[in-house]
This record gives sequence, C-alpha cells and structure tokens, in this order.
Amino acid sequence: MTKSVWNDGGAGVSIYWAVAETALGSMLLAATDKGICRLSFDENESTLKRRFPNATLLSEGGSLAALIDGAVFAIQNPRQMPQLPLDIGGTDFQMAVWQALLQIAAGETRNYAEIAAAVGKPDAVRATGSANGANPVSVLIPCHRVIRSDGGLGGYAYGLERKRRLLAWESGQGGLFLA
Repeated sequence: MTKSVWNDGGAGVSIYWAVAETALGSMLLAATDKGICRLSFDENESTLKRRFPNATLLSEGGSLAALIDGAVFAIQNPRQMPQLPLDIGGTDFQMAVWQALLQIAAGETRNYAEIAAAVGKPDAVRATGSANGANPVSVLIPCHRVIRSDGGLGGYAYGLERKRRLLAWESGQGGLFLA
C-alpha cells in the first residue's frame, strides 16, 4: 500500500485476514498481496473494518496461512525473526521510528529518548512514543522493546502483562504463555 491508500482507508485494496490462537492469545493478522498490514491481539473483523473502512476484507485466502505460520514463529523465536513481507504506511517520522525499533535485538530494550535520538530528533520524545504506539504490526516491529527512561514499562496497546511476558521471554527470564 502506498501512503495515500493508507490515508484513504485501504480504498481499492483487498485485505486477507484471519484470527489465530498463539501463546500470546488471540492474534489478528491481515495482509495485502504485498505483505502483512496488521498484526494485533484481541482484535477482530470489526476492528479491521474501522481501520480500513474502504478496503475489501476477505477472510483467509492468499498466502495468509504461510504469513500466520511466520508470525507465530516470530513470537515463539524472537532471536530468529523470519523476514516476513510488510505492507505498512505511516508518516516519514513514524517510518523512521519503526525502522529504529527493528534495530533493537531480542532481549534488549531502549527508552523513548534513545529512539528519538536514533532518528535524529532528540527533542521529539513524546512524538516518538506516539509513533511507537501507532505501530501496525506488533511483535514484527518490536514496539514492546521500548520502555520509559526510568525503567518502567510505559504503555502497550495490548496490555502491560503481555508486554512484560514478551520482554521476559525474549530475555530468557520467563514463560511466554499467558495465564
């Protein structure tokens, strides 16, 4: 998708989607013919319709099964992250932040100020937090690896307990499965 298509709610685009159970709970994965455009937890078709109101939503189909398998593998094996195709759109600043997130190795964290500095905008800490929170493909772009400067977890769109478990799993300090 180009930025303009993202800005127009997916107009003219077919998006295949499915919900799969993972160690982190119910995962929604949506993809265009170009790649994954949404990976989230505890969302469903109605959430996807709100995000892409002008797209044609198709349950299953395309190469979705292989992408779901790849995403589940990425969750279970963060140190062996597969190269999955992504079809994401954002502002230039968001894209720069998301690229910086990809540089954080599994088992490591960075704070918002460090990410802001990494993208050349050291005074844009709050904007960095907003860009981090706007990440459309959780886990694949590891927004969960960003914490507050004081060491606190900060926020996570899918709950702090899920973030805590992801970080513990990646650092070898705990189990991934949610209770």
